[in-house]
Amino acid sequence: MAYELPLLPYDVDALQPFISSATMTLHYGKHHQGYADKLNKIIEGTKLTDESLEQIIEAAMRNSDQDLFNNAAQVWNHNFFWNSLLPKASEPSEELAAEIKKYFDGMDGFNKAFKAAATGEFGSGWAWLVATAEGLEVMSTSDADLPLAHGKAALIGCDVWEHAYYLDYQNDRGKFLDAFLGASINWEFASQNWKQFKGT
Repeated sequence: MAYELPLLPYDVDALQPFISSATMTLHYGKHHQGYADKLNKIIEGTKLTDESLEQIIEAAMRNSDQDLFNNAAQVWNHNFFWNSLLPKASEPSEELAAEIKKYFDGMDGFNKAFKAAATGEFGSGWAWLVATAEGLEVMSTSDADLPLAHGKAALIGCDVWEHAYYLDYQNDRGKFLDAFLGASINWEFASQNWKQFKGT
């Protein structure tokens, strides 16, 4: 069965002015769809057509299949990114807020650490808030790489490939991150991911 992209959780213009409808249309309809189309071509006629994205990614890692990994991981990353965004401001749950306070000394510390990770990623990649057995941390990954490949659970992800922000911010990745951190993070989604990680 061919993999079909899930619908966006909001309208293409819902994130303006943070992300314009032009960027959303290009990013979701061309880049994200393009990864899905390539993934379907790769897995067509194989047993992977019945596997989840996570299982396909794990199979690609086991077999050192970079092309399969890149396209499957980029589909997963973008799915996660869209859900990491919300048209309205939100707040983390009390439990997650307490963890952010513990590991980053509060939201200001988290924002500083996340922006540093995102702007410090050379070239294309992603920035993440992740949970591990040791606690919360921020990390960046290059190209299609993702926390799953490092045994970490993603709570929030931000796309820092140029196609994510260039139409709206040109080469100012920092300004894009300021907008992302300012009011667009879906903390309800992050809190759900944290609860699932903790098994509560």
